[in-house]
Amino acid sequence: MTSRRKVIQTLGLASAAAFIPIHTIASIMPTQKMIHQVYFWLHKDSDLNEFKTDAAPMLGRCKDVASFIMGTPAPTEKREVVDHSFHVSCTLFFDSLEAQAAYQTDPLHLQFIEKYSHMWKTVKVYDIAI
Repeated sequence: MTSRRKVIQTLGLASAAAFIPIHTIASIMPTQKMIHQVYFWLHKDSDLNEFKTDAAPMLGRCKDVASFIMGTPAPTEKREVVDHSFHVSCTLFFDSLEAQAAYQTDPLHLQFIEKYSHMWKTVKVYDIAI
């Protein structure tokens, strides 16, 4: 009798444990904070100053961006795992996945793309859940 009770108890706990993460994940997703990292490789080095002063800061002014950081490659030592080849990096913080999705259609973001996309030859994006 004790053995049977232990098996039922263990199965009950295992079932509950399997359900909790799915439920927790489903409830967290709408408020999942995230970091949106964008790396730009420009066609011309001569566009770098204009891109840093006029273009990239537009992204930080989009209404759903919680925080914005722009930078260029740091003068760290050359190592196989470090990529110094990009020209400008923009790191945008969002309070939710919905905020990041809204940013994608923000008029200022779309204006940035329309006005400055001719300057870059490559863009790489990394989205990180935090």
